Amino acid sequence: MTPTLSPTSAPARRARPGQTPGRRGARASRAGGPAGALQPLGRYIDREGRTREVIASRCRDGSVLVLDRDAATQGDRLVVAHLASDEPFENAAVVTSRYLEDGPADAPPPRRLTLEDLETAGPGEGVAEEPACSPQAWHPPTVHTHGCSYRLAPCWGCLSIPELRWARRADGSPDGPTEIVSLREAVADLESYEPLCWMTATALGAHAGSGEVSTTALRLELTRVRESPIVLNRRLRETVLAAIGREGLSMSEIATRCGRIKRDSKGNESGETSWLARRLGLLPEGGQGAPTPWIHTDVLGLIARRGLGISPREVEL
Repeated sequence: MTPTLSPTSAPARRARPGQTPGRRGARASRAGGPAGALQPLGRYIDREGRTREVIASRCRDGSVLVLDRDAATQGDRLVVAHLASDEPFENAAVVTSRYLEDGPADAPPPRRLTLEDLETAGPGEGVAEEPACSPQAWHPPTVHTHGCSYRLAPCWGCLSIPELRWARRADGSPDGPTEIVSLREAVADLESYEPLCWMTATALGAHAGSGEVSTTALRLELTRVRESPIVLNRRLRETVLAAIGREGLSMSEIATRCGRIKRDSKGNESGETSWLARRLGLLPEGGQGAPTPWIHTDVLGLIARRGLGISPREVEL
């Protein structure tokens, strides 16, 4: 089932009914605010029917990041423009106006916000990993996938205060039992890091220092997901299958390039396709009932570089 909150769809460049278009939606203060302060510039409805917003944040070095993000989750962030520190802040509104309207045919499409953007530009908390908002203003949406729904909720355990954890419930049963799961389990089920990681980071920022809800376990889960060398294999799987259909490659040839070779009773060599299929999440591991959505970064790099001849970055989520 396609998730209700899709992390991968790009926004429509043309204004649609319900969009805050053009100059009416592109307003910014002359000063631009302090570092990290967010300036809303406009909103629109994307092709999936979701509300997205364009914001600007002044960085510590004086430059300005213009970002397009999901209005509900504050995730799925795209860089519309990165304005130099000597440009007037009003240019952010001009860029947004052109972005929401029909821009030039050769205008570059927005790209996803990367760690390099955060490290190089040094934005303030407006685009930090844990967006700041009050617990009262924090209203996490529900994420639906594979017949289940996921929602962040306070759960009672062995502590004197509730813990903020991810809860899973079967769709269509609002009164059914709720199962507490880790962020990693939810990411694996969705086969995507977003919007779950951004929602988690937003919740951590909202409840930081409140003392009403424990976020220790959730913060540790987010750190482990972000730093683990075991990553999702969905994009690698999609790239391999596309290469097979487009370029006529075979699973055997890709496995052979990776050095995974088997020999039959007559000594004939062929690629170990079962090894590749298990790494891609097409076949279950030995003794398992379902394929794994995970792969080690070293193996992902091997398949990308030697098997497909591309950079691992092209198949990372």
